[in-house]
Amino acid sequence: MSMSGIIRFNITMSKPKAKAAQTHQTGIYKSDSVRDVAESLGIANLSETVASSLASDVEYRIHQVIEEASRFMRHARRTTITTSDIDQALRVLNIEPLYGHNPHNPPVFRRALPFPNAANVGPVYFVEDEEIDFDRVLREEKITLPKGVSWTAHWLAVEGVQPLIPENPPAIPKDVDQEITKSPPQANGAFPLTPPSESRSTVKKQQQQQQQLVKQVLSRELQLYYTRLTASLLPPTADSTKRTAALASLRNDAGLQALLPYLIRWVGEGVVTALKEGAQTEADGRSLEVLLDVVSAILENNTLFIEPYLHQLLPAILSTLLHSTLPPSHTTHLRTSAAQTLSRLLTQHSTTYPSLSPRIMKTLLVALISADKSKGTREGAIRGLVGIGKEAVRKGLVEGGGVKVVGSECTPGETGPLVDSVMTALNVLHPASDMPESLDATDDGDTVTIAQLQDVLGNFFAEKLHGDKGWALGILGSIKQQS
Repeated sequence: MSMSGIIRFNITMSKPKAKAAQTHQTGIYKSDSVRDVAESLGIANLSETVASSLASDVEYRIHQVIEEASRFMRHARRTTITTSDIDQALRVLNIEPLYGHNPHNPPVFRRALPFPNAANVGPVYFVEDEEIDFDRVLREEKITLPKGVSWTAHWLAVEGVQPLIPENPPAIPKDVDQEITKSPPQANGAFPLTPPSESRSTVKKQQQQQQQLVKQVLSRELQLYYTRLTASLLPPTADSTKRTAALASLRNDAGLQALLPYLIRWVGEGVVTALKEGAQTEADGRSLEVLLDVVSAILENNTLFIEPYLHQLLPAILSTLLHSTLPPSHTTHLRTSAAQTLSRLLTQHSTTYPSLSPRIMKTLLVALISADKSKGTREGAIRGLVGIGKEAVRKGLVEGGGVKVVGSECTPGETGPLVDSVMTALNVLHPASDMPESLDATDDGDTVTIAQLQDVLGNFFAEKLHGDKGWALGILGSIKQQS
């Protein structure tokens, strides 16, 4: 059975017929069609009785399919049966559907012209095939199919900072026309020509956009909070009540995330201002202590997300730690505080950024063993290694040769902050004995220990450990165990 036969049957059924007495009429589906199908399959001489029976059965099946398809048509609230209705009806009747017919692009049936030699043959319908001109198809422009619909996720903003990725809109450019705004006067004393009004309006428009952005990012309350906070911290005064309250607010208050970049920038500028002069005063030392307290308070505040600003915090901490000249009365306290702050920062964020600790170690090691560094810088590097931990002390002082470099610059019997920092670092490797016992140079075992100390620590600091045999053996044992 073909689709043309179904539609031919549908069109024929739509025409009313006059009832007449027929003696040998088998139905609408003729037995001649059955005989033609049988001959195409190689079955010849099919009897009239068998052909009529098959024609009646085919007509019954067609009625059944059309009836089921009509139900789908009525449920779809249509008045025309489509090929999809026929397919659904065939599936309901457990019959394999007809393939190659699309309900969205139904075929167009045309009626064939009558044959003059077969006037008794009924109307014949056929599907007209479209003729394709290959020359025209090859000359036409090729249409590229668009990609399928897909979706992807990206960060629109991270803690108020918009990432520079293609999916995000471009950031508003900064001030341009630097030559116009920063051009010096002419040599003859005349000022440069006034720029065109269009450029001035462009610069003014950009400044208004930037001012508008600042107002949107920082609320009026946060601006007032920032002003009063910085005024309470610097310049340091004898009254520490306000300063203590301000630091407590930084440690515990939530909702300061929008203010964080401004605070970090303020700390960096304060450190640069205090260290830029050749000789620091007592006021500079107190200012640096307050700024380090501010950094420590920011790190202690668990509600702040400071990871995007670590690269701005580290220069302020390392500059204070490794600066060559600090106020004498504040030197030890400033370097120790900076080392403790650096240790806290690495403890909190070294797991998130695995390369952070090696970079800090490299910076401290260069400051420790370089030939052109001052004693203050070396002291800061040693205190920084102490703040990081035992492994950093072993790699920097022993394996890196820092203790030998410091010992070679010290005179016999010298004391001071640098020597004290090295002794503190050695105490981190192994604690000193409660009841020290001196090494005996006449004893063979102690002689070997002294030689090993001189080989590892150099002559200056090996001599410092002669009075504590247990401490010396503990340091050598700790170094051998780690290596």
